[in-house]
Formats: sequence, C-alpha cells, structure tokens
Amino acid sequence: MIKAVIFDVDNTLYSYTKAHEAAFQALTAYAEKELGLSADMFERLHKEAERELKAYMGEAAAFHNRCIRYQTILERRGLPLSPHVLAMYDLYWGTLLAASAPSDGAVEVLRKLKERGVCLGVGTDMTARMQFKKLERLGLLPYMDFLVSSEEAGVEKPAEAFFARCAEKADCRRTECLFVGDSLEKDVRGALNAGLHAVWYRPQGLCAQETAPQITALMQLLRFAEAL
Repeated sequence: MIKAVIFDVDNTLYSYTKAHEAAFQALTAYAEKELGLSADMFERLHKEAERELKAYMGEAAAFHNRCIRYQTILERRGLPLSPHVLAMYDLYWGTLLAASAPSDGAVEVLRKLKERGVCLGVGTDMTARMQFKKLERLGLLPYMDFLVSSEEAGVEKPAEAFFARCAEKADCRRTECLFVGDSLEKDVRGALNAGLHAVWYRPQGLCAQETAPQITALMQLLRFAEAL
C-alpha cells in the first residue's frame, strides 16, 4: 500500500524548460545591455562556468547556486561584481518564477492524494530556498508535508542515501513510498534501486523502449498508486 508520494519539482510539477527559456532570455538581454556581451558570447561563458563549477564542486548542491555561476562569469571576464551578480541573480529567478505555472493536473492530484490521507513530499536536487519559492509560486506548497533537497541530503539523485532520507521523512517503509519524476536515471531508476516504487512522468508520450512504469498525465497517479 502506498502511504507517501514524493515528487520531483523541475519538469515534473511545472515546466522548468519553458520557464528557464524566458529567464535566460532576460538574462542574455541584461548581459548585452549592461556588460557589453553578445548573446552568443554570454551563452558560451555561461556553459564554460557550468563546466568549471561542475568539475570543481562535483555533486555539491552549491553547483545549482546561480549567484556563484554569475560571479564566476564576471570574474573570468574581469568585470565588476557590483551590482551585476545580485542583479543577474534576482533577474533570473524573478523571471523564472513569473513564467512558471503548475503542470496540468498538479494541483488536483495533490488535493486528491491529500484527501486520501497520503503523505506528500518533494525530492529535489536543487537548493531548498528556491524550491520553496517555486512551490509557493505554483500554489503547491500548502499540500506538501516535507521536502528533501540535495543541499540537505548531502548527495544528489540517484544516490541511495537521498531516497533513504525521503522515506525517513515520510515515516514509511521504502516499499510504501512512490517517487514521481521526469528523469529516468535520477528519479525512476534511483528510486527503484533504493527500494521505493517509482513512475516516470512523460507528458510528451510513452517510451516504448523502456519497461519502467510511465504516466503521461499527473492525474494518472491516482489509479497507479491504488494498484500498488
């Protein structure tokens, strides 16, 4: 019996891809106007900073801190940190939050699961503060009983310790937990390997080559969870 359902956030409870596109466009316009960097140049510098920080930090949650990314870009170009680091950080996240909307069925499925007495949680690789901001913006935070971030767990998905922390917070056996996410490797295989149930959220359509459980709409979770 499923007693807890744990959700990934980005590209599961909302479309990170669409919101990020709007935010990055705003950031690129800022870089061109305020820093004299062309769109192509800024995109290249951004990717270089991501690679550098990933190699340096590894799986540390701080890798997701965009303040550090923008700081790195400016330092490498010999550009002033003030006021640009904080301005770019606020611009990116402000635009992303404004462009975010819950995935189809997200609010309704959370409400119905909560009415059934199911414990609801979040399991995310991002830092905690921004995920709380997103969930608040999406109107989903009031339904959540707990949140596990890689910042808290000390590891990212698909590490077993991450999913162990989720089950611990849900106060359930792992076999009583269902993890829902868009990443086959991180969310689904990570959860299954850790002893949880898992379902792959694929709004773009089912993948015929994959045997892992799949859904194309969040509302399908209600029947899926009942069947376990």
